[in-house]
Amino acid sequence: MNFRADITVMPHRALLDPQGKAVTASMGNIGLPEIENVRIGKHIQLDIVADSREEAEAKVKTACDKLLANPIMEVYEFTLAELESVA
Repeated sequence: MNFRADITVMPHRALLDPQGKAVTASMGNIGLPEIENVRIGKHIQLDIVADSREEAEAKVKTACDKLLANPIMEVYEFTLAELESVA
């Protein structure tokens, strides 16, 4: 079975987000002062081959925990969709 994971990695709320602060400060310069508290993270998309949805979820969690996110500074969430087979 083939799956696609869409992963969002964001800095912990309690941590300073310098990129987000810089973008927030610049919003007024482009006429959007009402936009506040910008947080910047990353989006990752993975294709996974697995025998079951549970196995695919476990593989995504392992990838996030060991490589894609720093658990000290970041949190992640993901969605998983089964891809249709092309015959």
